[in-house]
Amino acid sequence: MNKILKSIMGVSAVAVCLGSFTSCMDETEPTTVATEEQISQSSSAGEALLMAMPAYFNKFTDNGWHHGFGYGSMMYIRDLMTGDMCQTDNPSGYHSHFYYWARNQYQGDGYIFPQYIYNYHCEFVLAANNMVGGVNPETATDEQLGWLGAGHAFRALVYLDMARMYEFLPTEFNADGKNIDGNIVKNLTVPIVKAGMSQDAARNNPRATREDMKAFIEEDLNLAEKYIVNLDDTRGGVLPDLAVVYGLKARLYMWVEDYAQAEKYARLAINNSKVAPMTDADVLSTTSGFNDITKFMWGAQQTSEDDVVQTGIINWVSWLSNQTTFGYTGPATGLYNMIDASMYNRISDDDYRKLLWVAPAGGAMAGMTPMVNAAFSRYLPEYASVKFRPKDGIYDDHTTGAPVAYPIMRVEEMYFVEAEAAAHQDAARGKALLEKFMKDYRYASYACQFSDTKGVVDEVVFQKRVELWGEGQTFFDIKRLNMSVTRGYTGTNWYELTRLNTNGRPAWMNFVFVRNEANNNDGLVGMNNPDPSGLYKPWVEE
Repeated sequence: MNKILKSIMGVSAVAVCLGSFTSCMDETEPTTVATEEQISQSSSAGEALLMAMPAYFNKFTDNGWHHGFGYGSMMYIRDLMTGDMCQTDNPSGYHSHFYYWARNQYQGDGYIFPQYIYNYHCEFVLAANNMVGGVNPETATDEQLGWLGAGHAFRALVYLDMARMYEFLPTEFNADGKNIDGNIVKNLTVPIVKAGMSQDAARNNPRATREDMKAFIEEDLNLAEKYIVNLDDTRGGVLPDLAVVYGLKARLYMWVEDYAQAEKYARLAINNSKVAPMTDADVLSTTSGFNDITKFMWGAQQTSEDDVVQTGIINWVSWLSNQTTFGYTGPATGLYNMIDASMYNRISDDDYRKLLWVAPAGGAMAGMTPMVNAAFSRYLPEYASVKFRPKDGIYDDHTTGAPVAYPIMRVEEMYFVEAEAAAHQDAARGKALLEKFMKDYRYASYACQFSDTKGVVDEVVFQKRVELWGEGQTFFDIKRLNMSVTRGYTGTNWYELTRLNTNGRPAWMNFVFVRNEANNNDGLVGMNNPDPSGLYKPWVEE
């Protein structure tokens, strides 16, 4: 434990203002990339571009801040901005690398936090653009067309995430959709950077409207659907297949509230998926629970050679698993990830998923939570997560315990998308779909207690939140459906500075562009989202 404490204490816990940070403009054009001619002549050149895309799932960002472990970091950030996942308070400050998002502090355009998020996604887009721009479909081989399909799918994934994070949707503080400059930014997303785009065009590249972004992503996914059938090897599940493309379409159509299309493509994703919903044995396994890529439609796989694993402490397991002695979360630091108490209490005791969190003392499920090692029972607090396990249950060695997979898309999500989309059109049909999934795969006694559209939709989303806890998807549902976040209440397990309650979607879910972007892109001048920092005061019990 001394090693982890020494490593963590070496990082400053103060907020970092922007100084000489790079702009996303630096990512519009590649400096070194295989050309179309090189790809046509060398399979290895194309393979390099292909595998550069899943490599970004585990991209290590050495910015002096220990939150830079790639796509998993983005998932973690989004979950900490909801009302579902909270961290324990720790006066020593070990959680400071992520607590600014949970506290809604330093989210304005002059801080490292929006800088890191935006630049990570821009670099990911560049990796996809390199693949898309490097293959000419008119002259490509079948193998190269498969690569091209993957490129379009990856680009769609990243832009769909960015669009949903940066799109300005009205909040209780900005109901008119205006920013501090008096400009209407409602439904504006992010600038679109295409393969081969010139620097001049990128320097005057305004935020795309929701409609334009939807059309851009839809075109990417249509091309991915056309070409991905030529990709005969997903490299162990880190590359997308046809089912994943359908799943991305389902996410896209949910975002734009085209529920008929969302339902259609969610079902296509299910029917074409090579995996079934995880069983109770899969979910509760202390060695392979939620770290086995063969259980996911699409996953990120960390290996012992990855920089994030070799850091020992800046990786998925270090931050998401409470059951290690080498990570940021666990008994070495006293920092733990927990489920919101009110959310936990709403889960039925018949639902085996409730065993993914430590039950309160004296409760019906106390002492039943499966641990990687029994010793962790003495340390993990009530409501602490055991969902994400180190590889093979190896909790004391990062070289063997940290190389795990984590989910980018699971087929379970598609069942909930299908049920919610159906409920928006016909509450009874959505209810029936929800009950079938829950009875077949989670617990036989389940019954939805609602019959109206709002009630059924809320129940579908709640069960989806339980299912996908820690997987970065709840953020999008809360923002899309204008749901409130309630962390301050009698019996809360959120620490004081995070007890923020909202009326409707939180203002902090409209991400802010970092200042350097407007300095380098005239299209962003005066068009930023309002800074949400400090708008909510922590709830105090009377």
